[in-house]
Amino acid sequence: MKLLALDTSTEACSVALLNGNELLTLDEVCPQQHSKRVLPMVQQLLTDSGLSLAQLDGLVFGKGPGSFTGVRIGVGVAQGLAFGADLPVYGVSTLAAMAQAAYRQLQASQVLAAIDARMAEIYFGHYQLDANGLMQLQGQEQAVKPDQLAPLDSGKDFTAVGTGWQTYAEVLQQWQSAKSSDILYPSAQDMLPQARQAWDAGHFVAAEQAEPSYVRDTVSWQKLPGR
Repeated sequence: MKLLALDTSTEACSVALLNGNELLTLDEVCPQQHSKRVLPMVQQLLTDSGLSLAQLDGLVFGKGPGSFTGVRIGVGVAQGLAFGADLPVYGVSTLAAMAQAAYRQLQASQVLAAIDARMAEIYFGHYQLDANGLMQLQGQEQAVKPDQLAPLDSGKDFTAVGTGWQTYAEVLQQWQSAKSSDILYPSAQDMLPQARQAWDAGHFVAAEQAEPSYVRDTVSWQKLPGR
């Protein structure tokens, strides 16, 4: 199986290439530079692997949630590459990717993923490891004010991932028992386990069907006086 994954939904820009049992990855924290960096990173991995885009089986992209602009860049780049090489695509949640990283790095089985969503909110998801080693969403991903989150079972051993835990540390004290981690951003390599299962299940779609997941679909702006 040959899959290329990319994500630009947060401050990080990430690309991963799976070629059979070989995995190549590039991760950079480069705020507002994604549109300049992602294609050179893709080309570097293709060159290092000796593959062309047309030799791949499919493309995987981070579908969000995250920065509106970043999510759009990732979806757009994935669509453009897929159209050019006639490849199917599959989108993976950025929250799920961070949860998967917690399993890969820390063997975590219960993960609370929170990305700073600005506007005093976080993108939040609770994930649990299944029997196949994949993180599965419990309930729904949501854009929510941290102090409005419903309490979870305090008896479980949670691991916290994402920038939301740093930005709103005081508000999220209700989960002081959650183990902190160094996982702040999604990495494309952690989208591949879910993508492989999706490939086996026939869930990849044509490029024109690639859709983002903003979670927060509408943003209300308060007009300034006299505007």
